[in-house]
Amino acid sequence: MGIDEYGGGQGPEPDVLVVTTNDVPGHHVREVIGEVFGLTVRSRHLGSQIGAGLKSMVGGELRGLTKTLVQTRNQAMERLVEQARTRGANGVLAFRFDVTEAADVGTEVCAYGTAVVLTRE
Repeated sequence: MGIDEYGGGQGPEPDVLVVTTNDVPGHHVREVIGEVFGLTVRSRHLGSQIGAGLKSMVGGELRGLTKTLVQTRNQAMERLVEQARTRGANGVLAFRFDVTEAADVGTEVCAYGTAVVLTRE
């Protein structure tokens, strides 16, 4: 697996800029739209659970689970961006992920932040 299979984030010129900071240098927050989030719940299939169990006995990275989590986070972020775009935002500030176990059947990933309208200064 290449490094691009373990990453995420946005391309070079996104129409909705997502940042973990509370502001964007060179930009002014013209309007705060409010909280937006993207949510997904993924279950682990039996094969990956067995493989992870065997791998945990000898140690090392659980690549299958890592790839699944990356895909899940990217899907949650895509949903956040779509919600922000639909509400008229061109930016999301204070972006975060929250990851929890969902009733022992999978992993819940929530991407959230504050949708805003940014203008260049």
